[in-house]
Amino acid sequence: MNHNHYNGGLTREQFLFYEIRIVARLICEGKSRDEIIEEIAADNLFQYPTERMIKTIARACFRRIDALDSEELVRLLADASAEVAKQINLYAIMCENSIVYDFMTDVIGTKYRTQEYEFTQKDVNLFFMELAEKVPAVNEWSEATIKKLKQVLVRFLVECEYLESPRSQTLLPVYLFPELENVLRAEGNSDVLAAFNC
Repeated sequence: MNHNHYNGGLTREQFLFYEIRIVARLICEGKSRDEIIEEIAADNLFQYPTERMIKTIARACFRRIDALDSEELVRLLADASAEVAKQINLYAIMCENSIVYDFMTDVIGTKYRTQEYEFTQKDVNLFFMELAEKVPAVNEWSEATIKKLKQVLVRFLVECEYLESPRSQTLLPVYLFPELENVLRAEGNSDVLAAFNC
């Protein structure tokens, strides 16, 4: 797992659930990356206006799928129920982006472990203050980038039903689906479990 990929590019990429599911399905059909990008562009599967945007987003999906490094999880991304696949997508983003990994394990994981379910903007602000101390590059990001990243992290929590809405201040009791839990345990990746309330 790449733990030093602290990249503000997340502001552009978002959760991409619909898109990564399409990419995973095409991978499971045995298509090459070039073929996948071609098919997505030709059939406008992502419903994006420009080909350049399609390629950028497809590459983001490939990066997440590579970071998962698990054929089993890619198959589940393609075929499992939306709830299970969303959770796997969140895990894929954690694997690919250290900001999300740290946020989910340090902030969210700690709250579930200590059973303190209050979650406010203060938690997010504190996380970025600590991140800036740990990762000097963060200090060079614009205020707009950091503000956007804070919104993206909260949106991920809403998307995966950790929060009812972006303004909600209580973490909900999420459930780690056995499909993902089995892979995490088999890979010895148990430091991630708390982020899923396990």
